[in-house]
Amino acid sequence: MASDELLRDVPVNPRTLILGTAGHIDHGKTALVRAMTGIDTDRLPQEKQRGITIDIGFANLDLGAVRLGIVDVPGHERFIKNMLAGAVGIDVALLVVAADDSVMPQTREHLAILGLLGVRHGLVTITKCDRVEPAWVDLVEEEIRRLAAGTFLKDAPIVRTAVPADGPPQGIDRLRDAIGAVCEQVIRHSERDVFRLPIDRAFSVQGLGTIVTGTVWSGQLRVRDEVEWHPSGKKLVVRGLQNHGHETDLVEAGQRAAVNLSGAHHREVVRGHEIATPGYLASSKLLTVEVQVLGDSPRAVRHRSRQRLYLGTQEVMVVVALLEKARIEPGQRGLAQLHCAQAATSAAGQPFVMRAESPLVTIGGGRVLQAQAKRITRRQTGQIERLRALSSLEDAERTAAAIYFFGAGDWTDLDLCRDARLAIENCGPIIDQLTQAGTIIELAVKPRRTCRIHRDVVEDAERRIVKLVEQLHAEAALRTAIERDRVVALYGAGQNVHLAEAIIDRLLARRLLSGDHRTVALAGYAPRLSTAQVRLRQRILSALREAGLKPPTPAELARATSTDEKEVRQILGLCADEGELVPLAGGLYLHREIEAAMRDQLRARLEQAGGLTVSQIKDLLGTSRKFAVPICEHLDRIGLTRRDGDLRVLR
Repeated sequence: MASDELLRDVPVNPRTLILGTAGHIDHGKTALVRAMTGIDTDRLPQEKQRGITIDIGFANLDLGAVRLGIVDVPGHERFIKNMLAGAVGIDVALLVVAADDSVMPQTREHLAILGLLGVRHGLVTITKCDRVEPAWVDLVEEEIRRLAAGTFLKDAPIVRTAVPADGPPQGIDRLRDAIGAVCEQVIRHSERDVFRLPIDRAFSVQGLGTIVTGTVWSGQLRVRDEVEWHPSGKKLVVRGLQNHGHETDLVEAGQRAAVNLSGAHHREVVRGHEIATPGYLASSKLLTVEVQVLGDSPRAVRHRSRQRLYLGTQEVMVVVALLEKARIEPGQRGLAQLHCAQAATSAAGQPFVMRAESPLVTIGGGRVLQAQAKRITRRQTGQIERLRALSSLEDAERTAAAIYFFGAGDWTDLDLCRDARLAIENCGPIIDQLTQAGTIIELAVKPRRTCRIHRDVVEDAERRIVKLVEQLHAEAALRTAIERDRVVALYGAGQNVHLAEAIIDRLLARRLLSGDHRTVALAGYAPRLSTAQVRLRQRILSALREAGLKPPTPAELARATSTDEKEVRQILGLCADEGELVPLAGGLYLHREIEAAMRDQLRARLEQAGGLTVSQIKDLLGTSRKFAVPICEHLDRIGLTRRDGDLRVLR
């Protein structure tokens, strides 16, 4: 593997963290790292030629109790995107301020970025103290204190150092001690977290193939593990690992890692991609976020404005759709959805930085609420209110909100880790808690498959289906019931068929609907006939009883009763629902008494003859072929007969 990217040999230590530098260009970050570690993090020829850091560099530092991977970032404003890529996964920040320059623009911007990225531990070093008088260094320290007020560095130690070109370094031991003290405040990473590594570099080594490097953000990775490569979603296999310059079987959170991957060409993998436990991360072109605009931002964030999003090691152009107001002023927060130019990979709670499209200035940042979002508009106030629960400090509240937004879709514990910020071991107990509280309802949506759905999603589906049945009753006011298949097909425009079936069964069990596997109706629903419709019903039933096995068509009945054919069909359907009539193919109906007598007559004859043709059945019933064919089809359909060649025989 390329040794310029991998960390050097250090003794194995149980505690590993990432230290990241920050500060203005030419304030001595790289020289300071070299003095502490003996490693020159400027690896590119143009960096050595120009004497400035252009891309992120890496070193390591063993402090006994802590083993640090060091990420050295560029300080020039033109390379802020590289600085942002290097700041991913920082546990401890080292803000570097030169004594002869004091606080400069990138000092302020880097500090703001570290705050937006959620860094909570750090310290400050004043470099080049050998170039100015001690009294001047005192003034610089006062300015740093004013700058750090209100930030995570407000009480941070400030260490004075110097790395002269013609003499020994000064203050390096004190700086190491101060770093070690700050590291003691950092909470240890959980080994049981889900694995995730944002990629900051990909290259190829002859005989090995594709190598990717990055800071392990969470979890552990072992040789021969399978990982998911985002945003492609392709599964890759880990062939080898390096950490601190030597081969290893395991890397974990807080370490720099080089991962040898099988299944991807190195030219396909770029900075901004990620590898993670399969099924954990999500890549999407639509994110829901909470945006925070810096108090000293030169501009507000406006609705539909274009911005640059820095998320993990990715840089993505986005259009900001604000959900609560037309603009977010400096110092304010607000909910938004980000429409990304290309799929962005993230997880709930992940911090991001936002910079203006032009000129390139940092205007704010925030945190991801939904890594895979559905479009929400400002009019959907109920949905917007539910988004707030995704920021809750309570695991159960976040989990309930995430499950609500899953709707009727399938989800796993890994989805909850991503969308509700849960530790994998907490998923089961919290799901049990929400199920016992009735927040989650289990529905049998298919044979041998149970779906866990938020109670409000189920109740909303119930309301929609009841309203749909009401509408269908209104359209066919004289029908006692609606075909169940029609309700299912209309629910969600044919989507969620299995959910609709399960919801209907639930409504039937709760007696909010009546019906069976074939038809449904509102509980207690009965058509209300006018006096004229009652008379029409009686006339139609009498006409069909008298017609016997030669029933008139709806059009013929309409002419005979001087009634609109549509109303006649409604009465026919009502009588069929009530069991007074038996429907045949072609819109024909038999009176139930006539149909029952016909069945008895035909059954008796078939028992004697064994089988009859349609022509023989026609003659037996004393009707014509026009009616004999639909009558035979009806008998087949209800299971009295079956077709055997040209014959009908008893089933």
